[in-house]
Amino acid sequence: MDSAHIHAILKQYWGYNQFRSLQEDIILSVLSGHDTLALLPTGGGKSICFQVPAMALEGICIVISPLIALMKDQVEQLRKRGISAIAVDSGMNRREIDVALDNCVYGNIKFLYLSPERLQTDLLLARVPKMKVGLLAIDEAHCISQWGYDFRPPYLQIAEFRTLIPNVPIIALTATATPQVKQDIQDKLNFKPQAQVFQKSFSRANLSYSAFLEEDKNKRLLQILRSVQGTAVVYVRNRKKTQELATFLYRNGISADFYHAGLDTATRNRKQDDWIANRIRVIVATNAFGMGIDKPDVRVVVHTDLPDSLEAYYQEAGRAGRDEQKAYAVALYQQADIDELFRKIELAYPPAELLRRVYQSLANYYKIAVGSNVGVSYDFDLEDFIKTFQLPPLTTYNALKRLEAVGYLQLSEAYYSPSRLMVILDNSELYQFQVSNPRSDMLIKAILRMYGGEVFMNYVRVNELQIAKVLAVQPTQIVQQLEYLQKMGVLYYEQQRDKPQITFLAERFDAATLPLPMQQMAERKNQDLQKAQSVADYVRHPTRCRTAILLEYFGEIAEKDCGVCDNCLKKKKLEKENDLPEQLTQLLTQMQPCTPEKLTEKLPSNRQPQAITLLRQWLDEGKVTRQPDGLLILNQ
Repeated sequence: MDSAHIHAILKQYWGYNQFRSLQEDIILSVLSGHDTLALLPTGGGKSICFQVPAMALEGICIVISPLIALMKDQVEQLRKRGISAIAVDSGMNRREIDVALDNCVYGNIKFLYLSPERLQTDLLLARVPKMKVGLLAIDEAHCISQWGYDFRPPYLQIAEFRTLIPNVPIIALTATATPQVKQDIQDKLNFKPQAQVFQKSFSRANLSYSAFLEEDKNKRLLQILRSVQGTAVVYVRNRKKTQELATFLYRNGISADFYHAGLDTATRNRKQDDWIANRIRVIVATNAFGMGIDKPDVRVVVHTDLPDSLEAYYQEAGRAGRDEQKAYAVALYQQADIDELFRKIELAYPPAELLRRVYQSLANYYKIAVGSNVGVSYDFDLEDFIKTFQLPPLTTYNALKRLEAVGYLQLSEAYYSPSRLMVILDNSELYQFQVSNPRSDMLIKAILRMYGGEVFMNYVRVNELQIAKVLAVQPTQIVQQLEYLQKMGVLYYEQQRDKPQITFLAERFDAATLPLPMQQMAERKNQDLQKAQSVADYVRHPTRCRTAILLEYFGEIAEKDCGVCDNCLKKKKLEKENDLPEQLTQLLTQMQPCTPEKLTEKLPSNRQPQAITLLRQWLDEGKVTRQPDGLLILNQ
């Protein structure tokens, strides 16, 4: 495959004339049939590295991704470019998944996005051998590693999944990976000989890192936002803080809004759009914000709470300055913040007894029998669940996250699934139904007019409010009529869901015999403690270049200090102060005899007071003499 072909694809679908650094090398490696690991910093254009070669190859590209929101975003972006793509996630029922996978076998789907939990389902295992697969792509590949900060056991099944498509190349992509993680990814994915690894430097020349020990973080935040103009992101730990801090900024004359996963989808989209369009300057958010958002002109990212790891910090801070212009990443901390990092890790690993109790309570909450309910999703109200079973709130949430981490369930806190339908009658059968049921005729015609022939082949997203406007009726009537059409066997209809979801990924165990890998959890806890220590060391280091610290963490040696972080700037200032005697001596040699005022005028204003003090010292020591006319001369 020649370079001209992939450039033509890039231009046709993405509108770019040139690839970014390393992208073309990565793509050509994939097209040469090599298993490929690509490490590109946040904003480095990872998706292009598998989407372009997939378009160049025959057949479908299967993409494994851990985040439903990210999958849906990429599918939408591909469709906007005229590329057929679908995602199979936990919010779809078995019938929808069946239709989607059939279209991958017999239709023209180019990209199939899957969560790792879907890899061993019977529906997928039956269909994949029938698909013409051209490429397997693994996004957020650090999740594979035992060292990864978002460990997902189903990722370990990818090597087994590859046996279904043995001759298909694989590309693994991530933004952050230590040397151990890089090796672990290749081992766990069973990379073949002649595999290639591409890593772009983690150094960001345009990004100035700083960390400040601050008693009053809000006051310092105001100073930062007033001195650095342009768009900003402020990261905090919890939802309550997002609103409090956004209100504080707004009351101090700074355009700000807040964002977290607990907001409904429409509100989150509106806030995100306002920020992207610069109607809001500052977004105060939890780490739920930023994934998949490509806004190049962010000038500053401030953390007023510390993240759990340098991987997370690098990704979040790296959302600043993607346009390669000067930008800032600032961490504000107190000793209490560092203590809280370690306390949270202790709480994040509840004892086995609590894990079993929470698991049993879930089974009772949904009345699930032992051995049933694989892949079934439910609306989940955490507060009601805790209240119903009198469970401790924080440790219950942590227990759910542990059960998720070991692969028993999936908790989607910011889940949104729009209404969708698919017509199951063919054209002639549908026409006969319309003739026999005139009350439904107008609605069916509206659906066909608004959504086209795809409704006969796929589930399509529908908007009951828009349909209601077209037919001049109430949206509730549309919902009732669609439910009637489903009952009559005309179509399948799934109404919108906008509540957190909990999905059972494995069959229901008896809680008393639930296999819990406590040794693995203990090892993971120890890794998390090490990561927290790395964060603490990073923010507390008084002298070392911040970029050099980050590069070393990711296994890269800095050839020189960045020169723009807070520690480098302090070092430069100190060096300037230390060279003042030499500067003053040179000026006196050139200008003598001269007045002290004429001499110090040659120095920057901020250094003039220090120069006057030094001249007085030299007069006392006899190094300089003041003549009767007040002029100074340097004694040899």
